[in-house]
Amino acid sequence: MPASPSTARAMNDRLALRLLQEEGSLTAGQLKQLTGLSRPTVADLVERLTTAGLIAVVGESGEQRRGPNARLYGIVADRAHLAALDVRTEGVTVVVSDLLGTELARASVPIADGTGTGPAVEQAVTLVERAAKEAGADRLHTVAIGAPGLIDPATGELRNSTGLPEWHRRLAAALGERLQARVLVENETNLAALAEQRDGAARDRDTFVLLWLGLGIGAAVVLDGTLRRGASGSTGEIGFLPVPGTTGLPSATDCGGGFHSLAGAAAVAALATAHGVEAEATGHESPAATLVRAAVAGLVGAGGSADGRSAAVERNTRFLDALADRLAIGAASVVAVLDPGCVVLGGELGQAGGDVLAARVKARLTALSPLPTEVRPSVLGGSAVLRGALLMAREAAQDELFAPPTR
Repeated sequence: MPASPSTARAMNDRLALRLLQEEGSLTAGQLKQLTGLSRPTVADLVERLTTAGLIAVVGESGEQRRGPNARLYGIVADRAHLAALDVRTEGVTVVVSDLLGTELARASVPIADGTGTGPAVEQAVTLVERAAKEAGADRLHTVAIGAPGLIDPATGELRNSTGLPEWHRRLAAALGERLQARVLVENETNLAALAEQRDGAARDRDTFVLLWLGLGIGAAVVLDGTLRRGASGSTGEIGFLPVPGTTGLPSATDCGGGFHSLAGAAAVAALATAHGVEAEATGHESPAATLVRAAVAGLVGAGGSADGRSAAVERNTRFLDALADRLAIGAASVVAVLDPGCVVLGGELGQAGGDVLAARVKARLTALSPLPTEVRPSVLGGSAVLRGALLMAREAAQDELFAPPTR
């Protein structure tokens, strides 16, 4: 059944807006070429989108001729302002952007252990308000929050968890009430995967698994270009995965006996200490990430010379080999079930390990599994959560705003 005229107009408008988002400013002639639409249809949609305030003339093309055909059209970036939050146990970071994702302001606030729920929420909301003011935003259209924990698929809210501060769960409602904005919440690992797929290590992959290696352990699953959340919204809780090498088994309420106890930040830091690896704290990343980065730098700096390898090189080698052994155990289980073809080592630890750690995990995974699997280090590291939240906010805002009125 052919689309109605109003439906066809909306589809054409959305296509043109997506092209302007991806390609930048375009002339009507370029829009005609890229969309395959007729000249009158393009002229009609340009007029419609301009009247709706979604696009505007931003200049002229470099062609010799001048006039209407040379006008460059672009999305009105300040039509809406967005905010992305990375919520951690110890604090919050916020980025405010325009509709095209251009960063306009960034701010962070630490939230100390023992801070009450009310004061913690107030600190976080005030931070967002201050960042919005700095960005020159009268109001925020959409706010996306990346947080640890499970998202209820029915409500879109963080589930109650004894392992997370109560203020995490109260923050979304407080932001929505105070800012009168649309507020979305997503698991941090899922957001990191979206960011790695759009801008990072998985740009060329429709199917892959991101292993989030940070304070905790998690995974995000993207199959055929779609993020999979599972029946309960809990796909990727691999910290609970029973694996060999632990002192016990995980329980429904404690992942201490699971994969988390081998590859979480605390376990990685302890492993480094056991191998004699040391590094000076930087304050910009977790101690575990600093230790992994230092071990990798020690090997790269040694240049692989064979003239009697130093004790430090031997320590770094043994530590990274042992860490790769642990990571491969969890990765092999995921690969055996999903056959993703690609595993991205994400989070601070994945980025700190870089190609050196990824190559070691790849070698061990090849020995453990018959399924061919690439192993890549994260490009975005810990910043992937914030980037993913910004992408989520932009997508949601554009879906709403890019539904042009019909006439």
